[in-house]
Amino acid sequence: MFRPNYLFALRAALLGICLGASALAGCGPSLAQDAKPSAAAIATAKQIIILKGSETIFGSLIPGVIEQNKSMFEQQNPAFGKDLATVAAQLRTELAPKLDEVTSEVARIYASHFTEKELTDMLAFYSSPLGRKMVAQEPRALSDGINYARDWAGKFSDEVVNRMRAEMKKLGHDI
Repeated sequence: MFRPNYLFALRAALLGICLGASALAGCGPSLAQDAKPSAAAIATAKQIIILKGSETIFGSLIPGVIEQNKSMFEQQNPAFGKDLATVAAQLRTELAPKLDEVTSEVARIYASHFTEKELTDMLAFYSSPLGRKMVAQEPRALSDGINYARDWAGKFSDEVVNRMRAEMKKLGHDI
């Protein structure tokens, strides 16, 4: 099972891909959603995903899953630690090519949400200087935005708690 913070990082990464794509292609539903994507659309989507840093985005999935399972077995029997570390290192090397499987499937999914023309336009954008800058800066911008939203939600929660207490006090309840 994935750790919640690991899933959060993955969701944030996927959100980054989606936000970038939706900003370029518009926010409405795509005609491509009803059709099976062509091989050319999938290939274009894969190029986009690679340009957007699929290795960075998905590269931690394989070692992360291996490490989580190693830790699970280690908790069951700490004496296996050294052997599990050896097996985990072997599996990281052996299973690394599965990254292409993830990238290819995400490309197919991506291509099912955009028309071939939209994908071609996105590829042109992400190949441009502004597109490359967006790829470089977007993770930090998303992280800063998520941090702001988390801090804001904490302050808002305090405000709501204080207001609830005040309103409940008016009704004769101390909470």
